[in-house]
Amino acid sequence: MIYNKFGQKDWETSILGMGCMRLPVFDEESKNIDEKRAIEMIRHAIDNGINYIDTAWPYHGGNSEGLVGKALQDGYRKKVKLATKLPVWKVENIEDCEYYLDQQLERLQTDHINLYLLHALSEDRWETCKNINIMEWMEEKKAEGKINNIGFSFHDDYDLFEEIIDFYDWDFCQIQYNYLDTEFQAGKKGLKYANDKDIAVVVMEPLRGGTLAQTPPKEVKDILEQSSNDRNAVEWSLQWLWNQEEIDVVLSGMSTMKQLKENIELASQADQNQLNEKEMEIISEARDKFLDIFPVACTGCNYCVPCPEGVAIPNLFELYNEAKIYDRYEVNKKRYLNFFDESALADNCIECGQCEEACPQSLDIIDHLKDVSAYFVESTTPPESN
Repeated sequence: MIYNKFGQKDWETSILGMGCMRLPVFDEESKNIDEKRAIEMIRHAIDNGINYIDTAWPYHGGNSEGLVGKALQDGYRKKVKLATKLPVWKVENIEDCEYYLDQQLERLQTDHINLYLLHALSEDRWETCKNINIMEWMEEKKAEGKINNIGFSFHDDYDLFEEIIDFYDWDFCQIQYNYLDTEFQAGKKGLKYANDKDIAVVVMEPLRGGTLAQTPPKEVKDILEQSSNDRNAVEWSLQWLWNQEEIDVVLSGMSTMKQLKENIELASQADQNQLNEKEMEIISEARDKFLDIFPVACTGCNYCVPCPEGVAIPNLFELYNEAKIYDRYEVNKKRYLNFFDESALADNCIECGQCEEACPQSLDIIDHLKDVSAYFVESTTPPESN
């Protein structure tokens, strides 16, 4: 495993972090973590050099932190830097902050959290944080030893990112970043801005919810094959990130032991100069082509579910994206019509907007669901792909 100095700290973190939002589950139900396999994976990660473990209050329907707490018993806690996040959308006052932190310490079976983040900051959530003087409270918790480093994760526009960065002397931040999302949210500009301020940067969604882990569509694959080096989709995506010196940790939400072992192997061979100038140009061309044909920028984070009407939002978007990108209209139409409960289908949406408020990608989910329904139900022949 290769390690980076974490920002301006006097300690190092593995360049690959273990994200605990996509642990193995039973029956494709996010709340039902396969505890045995998940603990085995987390401990295998640590045994093989990963020392950054990331979780959060809402992951796996609220069950991720408790699982991580179990996995870090038997001496594993002292081997890692543990990160979790305050669910700021649930916070109205400092008493709420106290409640959630105390609950998280109990769930995680620890007396301190190494890296504590304000979770998924957006404009309205940031206003709440400022109104209740949350940074003063965070400083108090740091002085008490309950948290060691203060950071935030981010899902909004660049201008707000810069405002938040300038507001406080942060230890670190966490941003969505991959070779498709260079101009999305904080983006490349935010990465460099944080780095220039000596703030450590942790990257989430390096594979864009698994999209960049799949064999790319032919148009993209043909571009990547211009390189003389034979890399699979995951290697292209992760090495593109590790090529950038501003990034301290790349978080990957791995769901299987196979994925974990593959990523550990890649992290052990990574190099900031492994992709040459020509290959960086190839990635840029591949990005442009991917964005041309990509219909819904859903990462499958599941923040939008459960839908009050039972619509299976991320599953439907995955089916839709796959059908359009990989020309699988007939197969996926059958899956749409036969393998989902009627309540889970797109036309069951009542346009309440709850999903759009929760979506960190700020997707127009209601409109996209209408597109899904039109694509699979209303059309009798395959619509033209993007």
